[in-house]
Amino acid sequence: MLALSSTESACAQIRFDKNLLKKDDAWFRSEEAKSVANSVIQYQSPQGGWPKSTDLAKPPSSPDDIPPPGGARANSLDNDATTVPMQFLARLAHVTGDTRCKDSFLKGVDYLLAAQYPNGGWPQFWPLRKGYYSHITFNDGAMIRVMHLLRDVADGETPYGFVDETRRRKAAAAVALGIECILKCQVVVDGVPTVWCAQHDAKTLAPAQARSYEHPSLSGSESAGVLTFLMSVDEPTPEMIRAVKAGVEWFNSVKIEGYRYKRSETQRALTQDPQAAPLWARFYAIKSNRPIFSDRDGVVKYDIQEIGGERRGGYTWYGNWGEKVASGFAKWAHREAD
Repeated sequence: MLALSSTESACAQIRFDKNLLKKDDAWFRSEEAKSVANSVIQYQSPQGGWPKSTDLAKPPSSPDDIPPPGGARANSLDNDATTVPMQFLARLAHVTGDTRCKDSFLKGVDYLLAAQYPNGGWPQFWPLRKGYYSHITFNDGAMIRVMHLLRDVADGETPYGFVDETRRRKAAAAVALGIECILKCQVVVDGVPTVWCAQHDAKTLAPAQARSYEHPSLSGSESAGVLTFLMSVDEPTPEMIRAVKAGVEWFNSVKIEGYRYKRSETQRALTQDPQAAPLWARFYAIKSNRPIFSDRDGVVKYDIQEIGGERRGGYTWYGNWGEKVASGFAKWAHREAD
């Protein structure tokens, strides 16, 4: 049996995820936190990003354990990759002043700035990979997480006070350009602005296909995150206000009441329940606003029970995403603006 190093022992009981960000400052001063940070830094790519679907708290035992650039996991913005490692390192740098964490974070900022398209969008992976990975990616909150982080950097929010003025200005410009992209991507149907697709073509900005069961559509999930971000802007422009109001109106028009959703391979997905909170479908057909579903064969179905158990239980097709939109809009200071 191989003996664990002190770093490996400290990380053995921890799995890296965003829940670590909830720990207090005392923990971030601990040897355990420093050991995790040391492991996280080792996974950073030469380009400055981090791999997805990787336990960054588990120190690599050899270079082969680090997903290589160009591979299936490296340099990703998906599944909390890159942004959460950056938040973790910034927190430790703020609490301890650790220069390695600062330098790694700043390299991450440079990576995010370099990954942005000239039109303001961000892909799922950078350097770019062929296929849907290069679309502008709202899916699973990828682009919106980047924009939240860069906005906090630009504003000098804690724990990002150590970031230099040049990078802060660049971050602010990137966020402004990202907002322009968001507004241009809002899908217009018969002259009426609606919401967003989970991913948009990087050149035309049109709704785009991702995996075989993720069709060009109106997203009840990702659009909630986009609207929440827009409502968090301190001084929204008239264009942003109109975009939010149109999006909120769309959410109101497509909510599903009187049903409870259960993700299951064997049981019915929807059961009648007059007391259930409103639901929204993950995907809606762009013209008709009908919820759509697919197996991996890509055939569109309009009834979730018509797809097989593997996708029915292996993907989230309904959610309460619109509740966050409604509650945010009810408190939004600009809801009465013209």
